[in-house]
Parts: sequence; C-alpha cells; structure tokens
Amino acid sequence: MWNNNHGFGKIGGDVESGGASRPLYPIMVESPELRWSFIRKVYSIIAIQLLATVAVGFFVVTVRPVATFFVSSGAGIAVYILIIFVPFITLCPLAYYYQKHPVNYLLLGIFTVALAFAVGLSCAFTDEKVILEAVILTAVVVISLTLYTFWAARRGHDFNFLGPFLFGAVIVLIVFGFIQVLFPLGKISTMIYGCVAAIIFCGYIVYDTDNLIKRYSYDEFIWASVSLYLDIINLFLSLLSIFRAVDN
Repeated sequence: MWNNNHGFGKIGGDVESGGASRPLYPIMVESPELRWSFIRKVYSIIAIQLLATVAVGFFVVTVRPVATFFVSSGAGIAVYILIIFVPFITLCPLAYYYQKHPVNYLLLGIFTVALAFAVGLSCAFTDEKVILEAVILTAVVVISLTLYTFWAARRGHDFNFLGPFLFGAVIVLIVFGFIQVLFPLGKISTMIYGCVAAIIFCGYIVYDTDNLIKRYSYDEFIWASVSLYLDIINLFLSLLSIFRAVDN
C-alpha cells in the first residue's frame, strides 16, 4: 500500500479566522475550507476511478469473447499477467510525476483502467448475483467506515497507530496468498482468507481516511486517491471471494 504520512504546516492561519467553519479535528491549525476542498477533490477523483472500473468491468463481464480469450489461450494468459503488473509498474513513474499535470492524470488513468480490467476478469466467470452482493456490501461498508472516521476525527480520535499493524497484516496476507496458490487448501481456507483480507482492508479504509483528513498535504491528492481506491477495490475482491466460495 502507498501511504504518505507527511505533515503540514499552518496553512491558512488559525482555524478561528475561518469564521463559521468548524475544524475537522480538535487540534486542526489549517483552514477548514482548504482541507474540505482537498477532500472533495480526492473523492471526486475516486468517484471517477470507480465509475471507470464499473464501465470496464461491465464490458469484460458482458462481452464473453474478451474473457474467454484471456483464459483459453497462451497469448491471452500472458497478456492477463501483464495487465496484472501494469498498475504496480505505473506507480513507479507516478511517484516521480505525481505533481506534473497532465502526466499525473494520464498515469493515474492507465493505473485505473489496467486495474479495472483485472477486476473485470476476476468477475468474468462469477454469477451476477454474487457480484451484486459484493458490490452492495462494499458500498455499505465503505460509506459507513468513512462516516465513522470523520465522526471519530471530530471527537479527537486518531488512527495513525494502525499503520504498522496493517502493514504487517498485509505481508502475512500476501505470503498466505502465495501458499494458497501453491498448495490449495480448499473452500474453507478461501473463505477464511477472504474474511481476514476484508477486515484488514476495512482497517485500511479507516487509516487512509484519517490520513486524508489530517496528514496528506495538498499536492498529494494523487496518492490519497490511489490509497483509498486500492482499499475499496481490495475490499470488494475480498468480499467477492467469500460470496463466491459460499455460492459454490
């Protein structure tokens, strides 16, 4: 996961100068208007990313020859593997050009479309009811955790302590995933893996939303968008694996 925890200075002066605007958290020293503007920008980008993911995923799922090509031929499988790695490869130049407009948006678009294609292929041979269940539950969880984090931040709660624990949990999850690929442990193991992954990425949604409120600087909107978008996608894929295991 990409989580940048840079602090910021006293941007916009003391919060009392903001008039009727209330701080997002008790010790806030920057202008609430600037922070809310930043938050709106990040969520606007995430909304566009999610719409693009839905559009690309719908295309892959409904146009059956596309998915069939990627699973029934050597060339298709090779391209599929390449698509899986494209988002991670794109993050490298994005780390350098994240402040360079419009290159940053172009790289973010490539990252989003490639990941959306991979998500679509993951859903291609899954029952539509299972996909809909995963989408609905993901939406409910994301909205609930986001509202809770804003509420908790207003009351002085801080979730920065979750960072090391979540990072360690993801490492364990990745290793367990490789073991599962090499030595399949059955449906129960898949369900356990999906449940643990869902809990971890719920934690990441809270952690990254807290960073969005307090720690990301204004020129890090790309990283804030990427972090929360990955949290949502990973949560969806985790829930999808659970529902798929139950349905089979």
